[in-house]
Amino acid sequence: MPMPQVPFDDRGLAYGDGVFETVLLRNGQPVLWDYHYARLAQGCQRLNIQLPSAQQLMQAWQSPPASPLEVLKLILTRGSGGRGYALPEHPSPRLMSRRTPFAANESHWKHGVSVRLCHLRLGHQPLLAGIKHLNRLENVLARQEWHDGHIAEGLLADSLGEMVEATSMNLFWLANGKLWTPFVHRCGVAGTLRAALIAHGVVQEGTLPMVGVPHCERLWVGNSVQGVWPVRELLDAHNSVLATWVVPDTPDPLQSAAHRLLGYSVFPTSEFK
Repeated sequence: MPMPQVPFDDRGLAYGDGVFETVLLRNGQPVLWDYHYARLAQGCQRLNIQLPSAQQLMQAWQSPPASPLEVLKLILTRGSGGRGYALPEHPSPRLMSRRTPFAANESHWKHGVSVRLCHLRLGHQPLLAGIKHLNRLENVLARQEWHDGHIAEGLLADSLGEMVEATSMNLFWLANGKLWTPFVHRCGVAGTLRAALIAHGVVQEGTLPMVGVPHCERLWVGNSVQGVWPVRELLDAHNSVLATWVVPDTPDPLQSAAHRLLGYSVFPTSEFK
């Protein structure tokens, strides 16, 4: 699907009036597509945008792959028109896509990453919670908080001080021998890898106060493109070390389950102690 020039009056450009999906393609085929399609459909339903047909969406990956692994980005806006915030009388949604060769960061899989707690707090808006709408300004502002290249991600809490997600990944933790991920019913993005792990009974939803993050038995961040990165170091918003964890030599059960779903390499797993 060619990338059209977005007109000045496109509502996605003007208001963030639309949704998007970022999909891992393996040998030209979308990974976890059922979960991406479900989230896209939910986003269209919430925003009252017509969902493209399955055939329209499939056109985005019909050409031969340029690389064994690619990232497909789908952007769907309401289209052009309308007076101010009022909807156009006859909206014509605009679907765009782009495919980019991709290589996973295996060093992060094996050795873990450093993450920091962000100053920014996510606001509550249940009508937008979970979906991947085009207005990601909170994430953009949070990502501006650090420039140190060795920090891989920033962790975001909501206005009540409860953890929600990372700037571009979901958050997972180990407590009492069980794997957890935060609720995203008030804010945040319901990631497709997160959804698949919940559906397969690997993780369950729970609440994690920001003050409790340094005391977790283990911590991870992950998404459907990058896979799962163990956290080895947690920094506060001033880059002081709050906690460290030992990353085992072999993937743990969370990473192994996630990477099987994504088709990434899985080595013999270590059990939680």
